[in-house]
Amino acid sequence: MSDDKIEIENITSPGRTERVNRAKYEAMRDALLAVLPDTAPGLKVPDAKAALSPLLPDALFPAGATAGWWLKAVQLDLEAKGIIKRAPSKPVQLYRTSAGT
Repeated sequence: MSDDKIEIENITSPGRTERVNRAKYEAMRDALLAVLPDTAPGLKVPDAKAALSPLLPDALFPAGATAGWWLKAVQLDLEAKGIIKRAPSKPVQLYRTSAGT
């Protein structure tokens, strides 16, 4: 098994995992957790993306390329793991749980 991949979960598909690029996943995870507040209601997804974009390494996300896809993949994985939650409102707003601090 290669160390350049990481297995992620998806809260909308329990029990299903995907193998993705470890470096991109970890960079997005670190950036997302850095910008999310630890209280509800949290940040709207577009606001989180705008806040984390400057934190992403350009070598992995040149000019923000594919950042939206990676944000969603990391969001769903962290939700499945209980590290972040959605506030019970629309549009989707995310915040860290005590497991994510």
